[in-house]
Amino acid sequence: MEAAAQYSLEGEGEGSGARLVLTGQLTLRHMAAIEPALAGLAGPIAAIDLAAVEEIDTVGAWVVCRLARDHGAEIAGASEAAERLLAAVRGISPEGAMGPPRPPVWERVPLALGEQVFAARSGVIGVVGFIGQILIGAGNLLRRPSRFPLTALVHQMELVGVTALPIIGLMSFLIGIVIAQQGSVQLEQFGAEALTVNLVGRITLRELGVLMTAIMVAGRSGSAFAAQLGTMKLTEEIDAMRTIGISPIEALVIPRILAATFMMVLLGFYSALVAIIGGAVVGQFALGIPFWTFIARIQEVVPEHDLWVGLIKAPVFGLIVALAGCYNGMQVRGNSEEVGRRTTMAVVSAIFAVIVLDAFFAVFFTEVGWG
Repeated sequence: MEAAAQYSLEGEGEGSGARLVLTGQLTLRHMAAIEPALAGLAGPIAAIDLAAVEEIDTVGAWVVCRLARDHGAEIAGASEAAERLLAAVRGISPEGAMGPPRPPVWERVPLALGEQVFAARSGVIGVVGFIGQILIGAGNLLRRPSRFPLTALVHQMELVGVTALPIIGLMSFLIGIVIAQQGSVQLEQFGAEALTVNLVGRITLRELGVLMTAIMVAGRSGSAFAAQLGTMKLTEEIDAMRTIGISPIEALVIPRILAATFMMVLLGFYSALVAIIGGAVVGQFALGIPFWTFIARIQEVVPEHDLWVGLIKAPVFGLIVALAGCYNGMQVRGNSEEVGRRTTMAVVSAIFAVIVLDAFFAVFFTEVGWG
């Protein structure tokens, strides 16, 4: 027969405080009978003795921890299982109920800021270390070309590039239509509708073609990289590869980075061309500019360096997207929730980095005379 939860005070009235002895079943079923009495205990309590406790669950552990907190008492005589449960309850208790009262918000802010700064520092170190691993892996592949994962590279190029053509083509075509239509409306006020050709050609080849493609690749392929590698981390496939002597960096990360870097050049150029076609369609039906005249005019009014600006930015953006996806995928720890969190971080950080770099590129190319 189960023993109900009971308590007794030993040494009550002594200056050093009494000893609270708990016995029986400290479980949800039995704690309701004594919890109000325990909550009403007054006076100093030096220790809480759990040596005679037969069973304890989360509710019992919570009551014991709360008593220890309120009376400044030590917990003694707990079994190994009880100790683990007490430690777990202390760790998950909201608002520090199992430990000292939390300081006011204004006292916690500096600590929170410090923790964030330290976490950012750790993140930078992790990224630098990850890039170092990639460079070491690339050096190993250059020394032993027979180990290069050519099949994996071709497969990733198909996934990043070929299968992305329809969605990127549709997006670019619609962007070209919007730029031409909205641009012509504004230019019409000055009687300069013909300059719509200049607007569409320059903005798509120089900026929007490669930028929007990078954002699409980040949302499509960057997230896939993070989710794939993160899932492989959880299922211990990456650990298994290391066990049999295969470098995950060489077999998984480098093919993805190379595929995204190379295919971004083609996808960016393809995106700009399709956007120009979209603008030419608007010119044909809304501006009275024949389709082929629009295309021919593009070649005359768009400087050659605008094309090179887009082609130079494309591989850099592809590299950033692939690094963000692979790094976050390789950082997955613990559970499936981490996969989702890291996938989101990969997309957000890649898009943010791409936009920031695009701003730097704009300033740089203007300074060198390619503005």
